[in-house]
Amino acid sequence: MNEVDKKAKKHNITCHGASDAIYGLGMIGAAYYFVTTATGFWVGVLGIIKAFFWPAFVVYEVLKYFKM
Repeated sequence: MNEVDKKAKKHNITCHGASDAIYGLGMIGAAYYFVTTATGFWVGVLGIIKAFFWPAFVVYEVLKYFKM
């Protein structure tokens, strides 16, 4: 193999570790909360969608609280 082939086969691997685990647990917890408090099927579906975006809601509320 020449040098170009070696560089082409290199992959950039990054590990996020704890932050991915915390986000995943938060997403599962949010989905559980939203689904168990849902009053109907479509409200439960909306809850699952909200569970994916819960960090955005938190950041929005924090910025609103600090009036930024």
